[in-house]
Amino acid sequence: QVQLVESGGGLVQAGGSLRLSCAVSGLQGYLMGWFRQTPGQEREFVAAMTWSGSNTRYADSVQGRFTISRDNAKNTVYLQMNNLKPEDTAVYYCTAGRNIGSYYYLREEYDYWGQGTQVTVSS
Repeated sequence: QVQLVESGGGLVQAGGSLRLSCAVSGLQGYLMGWFRQTPGQEREFVAAMTWSGSNTRYADSVQGRFTISRDNAKNTVYLQMNNLKPEDTAVYYCTAGRNIGSYYYLREEYDYWGQGTQVTVSS
């Protein structure tokens, strides 16, 4: 069974850091991504990575602050978040999809989603 389970969210002061983890089971060779969502807003793209980790993409709002990576041996995808801002407050979702080309930033392209983990950044 395919499962994506996020962890690592919490409350952090502006300027601080968090590392989110996504435990992956039941799939191989997928494009991996992170999206985030605040109440009343559309789920928005944060970062994406090819299965091998050789190609990564980031939303402009997090470029230079966030890093997506993976540990193949542990079947875990990470989102390292540095220099956090109050605007980063959201529920963060891990996602995976197949046959994704140029539209990695669209949530409709992904096939599986985790349940999300809350990140709150205080000002």
